[in-house]
Amino acid sequence: MSRPSVSVGRSFPWPLGVSPVAGRGAAVNVAVFAPAVTALAVVHETADGSSVRTRLRSVEDGVHHGVVEDLPAGARYHLLDEEDPAGTPLLDPYARGLTEGTDGDPVAAVRVDGAFDWDDDVAPRTPWRDTVLYEAHVVGLTRLHPDIPEELRGTYAGLAHPAMLAHLTRLGVTAVELLPIQAHADEPHLAALGLTNYWGYNTLGFFAPHPAYATAASRAAGPQAVLDEVKGMVKALHAAGLEVILDVVYNHTAEGGKDQPALSWRGLGDRAYYRHRDRHTYEDTTGCGNSLDFSHPRVVQLALDSLRYWVAQCHVDGFRFDLAPTLCRDADNVFTNRHPFLVAAAADPVLAPAKLIAEPWDLGMGGWQTGNFPRGWAEWNDGFRDVTRTFWLTDQAELAAGRPGGSLAALGGALAGSAATFAASGRSPLASVNLVTAHDGFTLTDLTRYDVKHNEANGEGNRDGSDHNRSWNHGVEGPTARRDVRRAREQTQRNLMATLLLSLGVPMITAGDEIGRTQQGNNNAYSQDTAISWVDWHLDGRARRMLRATRGLIRVRREFLAHQPADYSRTPQAYYLHWYGTAGYPMTEQEWVNPHVRVLQLLLGSAEGRIDGLLIINGSANASHVTLPDVGFALPDGTADDGTVDDGAADAGAADAGMVDAVRTPPSRQDGFVLRLSTDPAADGRKDDHWASGEVFTAPAQSVTVFRRD
Repeated sequence: MSRPSVSVGRSFPWPLGVSPVAGRGAAVNVAVFAPAVTALAVVHETADGSSVRTRLRSVEDGVHHGVVEDLPAGARYHLLDEEDPAGTPLLDPYARGLTEGTDGDPVAAVRVDGAFDWDDDVAPRTPWRDTVLYEAHVVGLTRLHPDIPEELRGTYAGLAHPAMLAHLTRLGVTAVELLPIQAHADEPHLAALGLTNYWGYNTLGFFAPHPAYATAASRAAGPQAVLDEVKGMVKALHAAGLEVILDVVYNHTAEGGKDQPALSWRGLGDRAYYRHRDRHTYEDTTGCGNSLDFSHPRVVQLALDSLRYWVAQCHVDGFRFDLAPTLCRDADNVFTNRHPFLVAAAADPVLAPAKLIAEPWDLGMGGWQTGNFPRGWAEWNDGFRDVTRTFWLTDQAELAAGRPGGSLAALGGALAGSAATFAASGRSPLASVNLVTAHDGFTLTDLTRYDVKHNEANGEGNRDGSDHNRSWNHGVEGPTARRDVRRAREQTQRNLMATLLLSLGVPMITAGDEIGRTQQGNNNAYSQDTAISWVDWHLDGRARRMLRATRGLIRVRREFLAHQPADYSRTPQAYYLHWYGTAGYPMTEQEWVNPHVRVLQLLLGSAEGRIDGLLIINGSANASHVTLPDVGFALPDGTADDGTVDDGAADAGAADAGMVDAVRTPPSRQDGFVLRLSTDPAADGRKDDHWASGEVFTAPAQSVTVFRRD
């Protein structure tokens, strides 16, 4: 039982949550949006272990507020609907700290102090054009790292350890995109299987870090220490020049469907917080049992306040929004790119420096919105993923079976940063976050090892996960001792990585792909807090070769961009793309759409740049003699003259006339090319060799080769 207390002094309906009252010690102002509750109280623990209940007596526009005496940092508290006969404790939606909770001790909110010694922390502010994202899980990235002390493995502090920072900086990535670190809960069906929600896409607290990712010492000390460990992680990553992007889940909550118990929002205002189909049924565009209703101003405010908190208090540099269209649906449940959430996020001065990345699809009607977000937003580009996999995997399977693969049209659009996909919204290829893999789906290695998923460990009879992976096992399902198959798989992995890192746009690498991580064919490891999901840092020859290739590709990318103007690829006038066939002449429309033409040259650069780059892509089964281009010729009649490649037709599976050649002649350069890198080991051995314009280079089968032209 808790003893009653009286709220004394003037209180305010803002800011929401718990905030200190100046000059009154541990007294706090508490404000909670709870429109479905008539009488709301705060129940908190005192130093002697007793509980005190304080009614929030003022109510304005659905916000209950009052002053609560003696609620210091470190004190536990919960909300209580005093007319609820079950007396269900409810979490504060704005709680900055949460306990872990056990069967006998449910999750509780804890007041934390925002003070932290940031010293001289400086955000890297890496421009989009220089950004290389690295998607990772705090636990999975560090759990098995032998150079991280055992007590730090699998924790925020482990990610901040010098051994981890050294790997990331030597690799050359610029930002770590972390799977959800906001406090989350496990779904009931996973508990019954003895599993957990490893990925964390089931948010329980939008302001609180997940306590289970902290060190044992911090967890024992409580939520304040957990929060400080998160801030220390961000500070260390910044000191290493790395940005921190958080994957955030505002589309639904851990309360699940109507049949599950209230934890917070449902007990405070079910019909305000959640989108309803009718009185008894949620509208679910997430596949998770509920969808937050972003047509309600208070839901929009909740998300914005949370984002501001992570930027202002935890110094994070950006966010990736899970199932982002759910956040942009109006009162009729229709996506709009002028949604108040998008407008407010773009106009907010705290969020202005933050990178905003949308996962541009959800499961509702009209949920696929790739290319439709407004200026200021980047998007995961599923089109790039599908085209790249098709060219290097499913097309190769067709070729191996003696059948033709696809044409070059769609690949050209992907290499050009899917420019047409984003042009309609006034954005450049820098809005395209290019990916080949992500946390969901096959790893890079598994794309080349498995034709079908192997998700038996998930306890769902292998029914979960996608059956449409665009993968190719190279003739053998799973691991094999056959050297020819293993060599071919490694080559394909390098080709996929090269296409990712050398295309226009912003590349995202999935943690472990740079060392050939496998999940043994599991393409939906959301419940696998096991070795299936963890990165294995014991590197064999195969892993070292992949790491060396990935580092080399990032180094070549950085070298090229360092010699381009700051606005490179931001506007059509800031770059050029010239496309050539094997004879060294501009690609014709017929070559773009001919499935038997699988070799392409791409010269890219800018009028103000100091070097050009030349990519030679051979997606055929045989080596090909390629005449390096002489860029001094006149453009043929009928050639497009807009400076870009139009990938709109490529997205539909056919070449657009604009792909014939990009426009302006490059500035005068020295007459020749220097080989900088090839995914083929033999060709890569000729690094730094010179070729003259018009000279013939033999492009190895199934390869990507990069030249530099000064």
